[in-house]
Amino acid sequence: MHPHADELSTFVFDARGIAKRFRHAAIFGALEALNHGERMRFVNDHDPLPLLGQIEQRYAGQVRINYVERSPQQVVIDFQIQVADADPVPAAAPASSGCGGGGGCGCSGG
Repeated sequence: MHPHADELSTFVFDARGIAKRFRHAAIFGALEALNHGERMRFVNDHDPLPLLGQIEQRYAGQVRINYVERSPQQVVIDFQIQVADADPVPAAAPASSGCGGGGGCGCSGG
């Protein structure tokens, strides 16, 4: 209903400039930094099907996936955070938790 407010909650993540060995960890860290309702617009040079499977498994339906563009040259996907009311994400994680305590992201936590 409020397109301007919606646009303010969209953050662009261009994976093409990130070394391949760090991409998944960076993407998980970015997703874990988002709050309910916020959106990450992911841009990549290929369709990240294995990553999408990992996101589904790791976040169990808390991340909505919507393709914006799907061409051989570029893939753009909106990831939107949808936390169930019964299981809210804390507003602020303790400083020692690193990337949000999701585990397995490669974050040193310090």
